Amino acid sequence: MATTKLSTKGQVVIPKEIRKAIKAKPGTAFKVSLQRGKIILEPISESILEYLYGKFQGISLLESLEEEHAKEIQKETNI
Repeated sequence: MATTKLSTKGQVVIPKEIRKAIKAKPGTAFKVSLQRGKIILEPISESILEYLYGKFQGISLLESLEEEHAKEIQKETNI
């Protein structure tokens, strides 16, 4: 069992093995609730937009589509 302490600023460090198990990274948001005297931290899933933001940076999607389209046209004309 992992333990932690409350800092003078009211902060709690989530132990590494727990962060690893839930795949929490810096910036992970948590919903905090109190249930029967226990503090519950639930990671908030990022939206699909947040997940995809910047994922294709530096990749020319239009160029890839144009190449794919040209290959399809070439296949059709060679049949």
